[in-house]
Amino acid sequence: MKLIQIVGALIGALIAALGLLWFLQGVALIQMRPILCVANCEPIVGRSPFWAAAGVIAFLIGSGVAYLSARRGR
Repeated sequence: MKLIQIVGALIGALIAALGLLWFLQGVALIQMRPILCVANCEPIVGRSPFWAAAGVIAFLIGSGVAYLSARRGR
């Protein structure tokens, strides 16, 4: 596996993991305080359809990037 494939797969996996976290927060299964806040940030209380949808989209994109990066060159 070439370095570019490994980097692409890792970036895709990171995006997918972030998407999963956003989805779980959006459906109120996980509640966390904001980390590295730049403005007046508050935690998400209850369900948030926006973050659930953003999480699904990010998970699908990240999974696709990881899959395509791993398959590249075969």
